[in-house]
Amino acid sequence: MPVSSAYHPDPQVPKLGPEFADPVEPADFPETILRFRNDRAAATVGLDTLTDAEWISHFGRFRPLPDNISPPLALRYHGHQFRAYNPELGDGRGFLFAQLREAPLSEGRLGRLLDLGTKGSGQTPWSRTADGRLTLKGGVREVLATAMLEALGVPTSRSFSLIETGEALVRGDEPSPTRSSVLTRLSHSHIRFGSFQRHAFYGKPDQISALVDHVIDNYYPDLAGANDRPSALLTVVTARTARLTARWMAAGFVHGVLNTDNMSLTGESFDYGPYRFLPRSDPAFTAAYFDRTGLYAFGRQPEAAFWNLQQLAGSLSLTTESEPLVAALNGFGPAYQRELVAVMLERLGLQPRGEEADFALVQAAFGALSDGGEALRWEPFFFDWFAGDETRALAGPRAELYADEAFVAFRALLAGYAPDRPERLQDPYFARPEPEELLYDEIEAIWASIAERDDWSAFQAKLAAIERARLAWGLTPQGVG
Repeated sequence: MPVSSAYHPDPQVPKLGPEFADPVEPADFPETILRFRNDRAAATVGLDTLTDAEWISHFGRFRPLPDNISPPLALRYHGHQFRAYNPELGDGRGFLFAQLREAPLSEGRLGRLLDLGTKGSGQTPWSRTADGRLTLKGGVREVLATAMLEALGVPTSRSFSLIETGEALVRGDEPSPTRSSVLTRLSHSHIRFGSFQRHAFYGKPDQISALVDHVIDNYYPDLAGANDRPSALLTVVTARTARLTARWMAAGFVHGVLNTDNMSLTGESFDYGPYRFLPRSDPAFTAAYFDRTGLYAFGRQPEAAFWNLQQLAGSLSLTTESEPLVAALNGFGPAYQRELVAVMLERLGLQPRGEEADFALVQAAFGALSDGGEALRWEPFFFDWFAGDETRALAGPRAELYADEAFVAFRALLAGYAPDRPERLQDPYFARPEPEELLYDEIEAIWASIAERDDWSAFQAKLAAIERARLAWGLTPQGVG
């Protein structure tokens, strides 16, 4: 391949050694039909110059990228799944394909270390009885999820490539046989809470220490001089996780499977299965049909994130004293509250006024969302009140609802706020009556067009519409970090 000057390979995981990953071979698919390529993401790592044929060669046949990981590596980890410990996990249908740096931030200074990892690339030593494949519907859903989350300012992996692979898959939870695909995602890291749990399970503090050093050296170099590296790492991961969780909540996003193997050390959301975006405010709303107790319901996501941090702390306790780890964990609650207030103001397009006033406004906003009941969908609330423009909200399709007594407190508090970058309201996006959403029924309709008629136009149109919304909102760019 013609290597772009912006391509900077930097394979670091192989240096950890054989205790952390297993070399694997990708599946040999009968077909490789390119369905999606993320050129905006590819440009950040110098891969946007690939032809479609080269793209398919690398992300459908997994020919190694120059000077990068070869063969691919299936990462080892354990995890709590719905709070039951599972020591048989690991990359069962994916692998780490490459590691590379973002385009230089300045002369002589490279950007963050990023991973190209797969989903649906074939069996590995950790597949157990599964086939190591991904349904095409699952791939389509993940592409849509990451696009919407990025538009809403959530730290997320980015769907990099989706290739249909020509196999008929049998699944118990959807009509079968169904079409197959392989997804490649661009992430800040695939090191998980469960990566540490595996070595704690086997009683290997040296391996935990090696993983701590790896994460600090590659993702948190500012911690290099810390006297207590495990506790310092937990402190920053706790803060990152609080930030991620707050942004899920402001986006009305329900991940669905907040197991410890789905939590990243860089505080980035990734691996989207039965996710949902809230239709309306509902703390008990669940995404996964198999979450029968509501463990990972929308309103319980902060609790789930904190519980997962406790499990990470338990693994780190093999390498340091408990007291500083407890102190790090105690930072989650205050950090989550700060982050939630900040992101709610960001979503409403408002400048902060002060801790007490901001907290009161955010409480009133959540109260208004709840009081709106069936008549008020989640995303339109933020769309209607963006930049605190009451005139616009009271001229829109939900004007009668907003004039109700339930919104008196919210409107009174909102009146004291100045808009942040009010020029954004001039974007044609905000002249629409309704915002861009990604609710279940629309995803199902997009998939039905593909499944029944091989019509990808609705999928492509939705991605274009989400991109227009992303540019209009202008929320804090999160990318993959």
